[in-house]
Amino acid sequence: MTTSPSTSPAKRPEDENLGLGANLAYGLQHVLTMYGGIVAVPLILGQAAGLNPAEIGLLIAASLFAGGLATLLQTLGLPFFGCQLPLVQGVSFAGVATMGAILSSEGGGGLPGVLGAVMAASLIGFLITPVFSRITKFFPPLVTGIVITTIGLTLMPVAARWVMGGNSASPEFGSVANISLAALTFAIVLLLSKLGNAAISRLSILLAMVVGTLIAWSLGMADFSKVTEGPMFAFPTPFHFGMPTFHIAAILSMCIVIMVTLVETSADILAVGEIIDTKVDSKRLGNGLRADMASSILAPVFGSFTQSAFAQNVGLVAVTGVKSRYVVATGGVILVVLGLLPIMGRIIAAVPTPVLGGAGIVLFGTVAASGIRTLSKVSYKNNVNLIIVAASLGFGMIPIAAPTFYHQFPNWFETIFHSGISSSAIMAILLNLIFNHFTRGNSDQQSVFAAGYERTIQYSDISALRDGDYFKDGKLFDAEGNEVPMLEPGEQNSEAPRRSAVAEH
Repeated sequence: MTTSPSTSPAKRPEDENLGLGANLAYGLQHVLTMYGGIVAVPLILGQAAGLNPAEIGLLIAASLFAGGLATLLQTLGLPFFGCQLPLVQGVSFAGVATMGAILSSEGGGGLPGVLGAVMAASLIGFLITPVFSRITKFFPPLVTGIVITTIGLTLMPVAARWVMGGNSASPEFGSVANISLAALTFAIVLLLSKLGNAAISRLSILLAMVVGTLIAWSLGMADFSKVTEGPMFAFPTPFHFGMPTFHIAAILSMCIVIMVTLVETSADILAVGEIIDTKVDSKRLGNGLRADMASSILAPVFGSFTQSAFAQNVGLVAVTGVKSRYVVATGGVILVVLGLLPIMGRIIAAVPTPVLGGAGIVLFGTVAASGIRTLSKVSYKNNVNLIIVAASLGFGMIPIAAPTFYHQFPNWFETIFHSGISSSAIMAILLNLIFNHFTRGNSDQQSVFAAGYERTIQYSDISALRDGDYFKDGKLFDAEGNEVPMLEPGEQNSEAPRRSAVAEH
């Protein structure tokens, strides 16, 4: 019998504490995995807001600091806050386009207007979390498998850009040197996974990044000259960029972003629960969403933006098999320290982007593989689950294959569906409801997707039959009319001389 997480927390796989050394090593690996993503949003928005490099540095430090606090809240939890799962929190990419539009709008209020819109929309999201926390029954393996697969596929273009160098404006973007460095890092990950012991295999991503960075440095492809530039210590000053201002249009546009964030966070929480094989009920999902929204409300105080779970770290949990939430909590502490010590952030920022890309191919591919593994548990017999998978994955691939596909649509529509994750999640939920929950009106004629299931039978089952054997009313009889005992799969016949057959029910 499955017990509630609240009644037996010690038995949950995520509650294992690996010790300080392992927590630091694996926690640093989580930070390295998501560092490029967490600094990208404040870098993009800082440039759009016209900030100078020093101000952009403070914006990045604020995002690291806020992401660390949000990660601690999500992993360790407080009453009614935090799903207590190994999820890393950071600035969400979902709102980059919307916040950029607010910055460029005359009535948007600039950066204070963006921060105010984030706070107000996150408060609205916080109030509606009870609705989202009761939808777990609409996330069977059919839906979660689709979403996990799409997460991995959505992240592959990110890995590809990292492999090429990250900055498309650079003349070295896509150079043989960048791609070769990424390929070398990729090979090191595979080599350590194959030849290393359990500890080395689990740390293969981190070790490959270290080795790849050292090789890049020896070849002159890593620049550490700017590590000593800037302050050693800097505490994020509350409201450093001005008091938030509140504009109705900006808030309404951010509300769409918050809805997308809630959908994606719900999917990530359920996905990591599936990966580590732990129970996620509506209460736990609600706690996770409340932590997400509470973090997003407080982040603008320090100069950061909407917080959400990082999908690439879900892949890291899958590829390493390390399920402990204390590992991720340690990563949250490292993020807080990086937010207070900009020099540490500059050291990590010196890791060449192609090195991140080489490791990212394995990480993000593992996410997709985990989704495929989940989809393998789904029954495709006498139903249309196959067409649900096909339609949802196809719909989710549209913005990945054609990033400008929705540019002519209204901003609110583009905000929702420009993300392959939210596109496939929405489609999978709707189709699952239409075909598997609201069954009234379903055709009694099976579609080709259901009828196309290939029947198979094992040779060993046929070889057990004898001349004259026949089936009647679900039972097997021999030529004399004697019933042949039927065994369930896995059972052993205690009477060796007696003949038996295995029937699949």
